[in-house]
Amino acid sequence: MKVLVIGTGAAGLTTASTIRKYNSDIEITVLTQENYIAYSPCAIPYVIGKEIKDFKTIVMHEPADYAKKNVEILINSEVVDIKADEKTVLYKKASENSEEETNEIKEIKYDKLVLATGGTPFIPPIEGVNSKGVFKVRTIQDGMDIQNYINENGVKKVVVAGAGAIGMEMAYCLKEIGIDVSVIEMVPQIFPRALDPDMAKIVQDYLEEENASEDAKLNIILEKPVGKIVADDDGAVCGVMVGEETLEAKMVIMSTGVRSNIALAQKAGCKIGKWAVLTNEIMETSVNDIYAVGDCVEVVDAITGEQTLSPFGTTAVRQAKVVGKNIAELENAPVSKPVLNSNVTKIGKLEIAGTGMSEIGAGMNNIEVITTITKSASRARYYPGGKPIYIKLIVKKDDNRVIGCQAIGEERVTERIDAMSIAISKGVTVEELANMEFSYAPPVSMVVDPLFLAAENTVEKIKKEN
Repeated sequence: MKVLVIGTGAAGLTTASTIRKYNSDIEITVLTQENYIAYSPCAIPYVIGKEIKDFKTIVMHEPADYAKKNVEILINSEVVDIKADEKTVLYKKASENSEEETNEIKEIKYDKLVLATGGTPFIPPIEGVNSKGVFKVRTIQDGMDIQNYINENGVKKVVVAGAGAIGMEMAYCLKEIGIDVSVIEMVPQIFPRALDPDMAKIVQDYLEEENASEDAKLNIILEKPVGKIVADDDGAVCGVMVGEETLEAKMVIMSTGVRSNIALAQKAGCKIGKWAVLTNEIMETSVNDIYAVGDCVEVVDAITGEQTLSPFGTTAVRQAKVVGKNIAELENAPVSKPVLNSNVTKIGKLEIAGTGMSEIGAGMNNIEVITTITKSASRARYYPGGKPIYIKLIVKKDDNRVIGCQAIGEERVTERIDAMSIAISKGVTVEELANMEFSYAPPVSMVVDPLFLAAENTVEKIKKEN
């Protein structure tokens, strides 16, 4: 059997590695348009902010490493067409001596095809968006280009369009290397997809407090779009119009969202849902012997049961293991499960995390909820170094099931969101959460854990409302 995988992100390479782990005979070839493989795009801001030494550090494997496992990686290879009826993929490979593509079209046959084409940045049609100094943040090459442009042009002022996780990470990391940054966001809050407004305000207050004590500033402008990118006579960015104001800037980072890359799936004839490729529980598409995994597919929301997106590396890896084990014909191979979209990021000292449904999301789905925000501490009050931790619980009114949780703090946040992900996936009620057993030691927790306290406060609120 010959398996062909398109894409070398977390989904593609995990698929290949999983197949090889359980079957040594299957022939595996992976194609990618990129020159670099096996790296985490999530690490790009932290390289630019010099928290990680360099871009080489975030490349975990080379094609030669996969060759040792008898997995062929074809880099600089752009797939241009899929002929599903012939089980053939057509691709162009870059010249051996340059990055320029040749006109030669090559073909490769497959028995099973896995589409792991990921997502592509959405760039709105803003005037001046093609000026020199305008960048997206998706690939390691994007990160290198940003870093080189900063160094070569002495960039000291940057505008970031979009206040989602990547936009805020980029903005903060740029500030940390001495650059003044303005973040422009159309909606009234930062982290609009990850946090409710009340929790987002906690993060924004933290950033504004930091501005008072540091030389480089991070300015947040909400409820305004980027109107125009202004270029100088050489075609390079020199400013950004926001409303009636023109902000000085020598670089613009477009962090305005990502859309599923479904072009090849469409060429193959795969059914597409509202946003992305439709698959069954073992990630098979509507076309025989073609699978799809990662950012290019739709998934099922664990709370609503509706189709949604889950553009996270963790989801991609879980899906890839499902595909890999099923292609390898492993006995009792797993199926893909609905998602809670658990997520975490770090901005400065703050860990910002969430899982399940937000209060806003509940309203959009006509789900009545009770919510609480509880401020607690990460360690025993008498133990040095403890930090505030904020927990927001979102509880369904009709049965008191916890359907969402958000947490912010300088430490011990990630493990609590992971615990809540398990609790929500198991249908735990807030009363059950308030009676669960938690561990305790003064250096790492209070004797009354923040999750226990948040649940207890929510139970009290429910009693008062009833």
